[in-house]
Amino acid sequence: MEKEIIFLVEEDSEGGYTAKALGYSIYTEAESIGEFKTMIQDAVLCHFSGCMEF
Repeated sequence: MEKEIIFLVEEDSEGGYTAKALGYSIYTEAESIGEFKTMIQDAVLCHFSGCMEF
């Protein structure tokens, strides 16, 4: 069963971009819009698989 996750993407005042998932505790950032696909995929996978970042 696939679910849709909607992200709010904003330009950061210090440069780059941030993305927050609506209804989930998923957050990521990237230097360019082009990086976002990979960064969002990684953040979603980590959220649902219990990935830990150090």
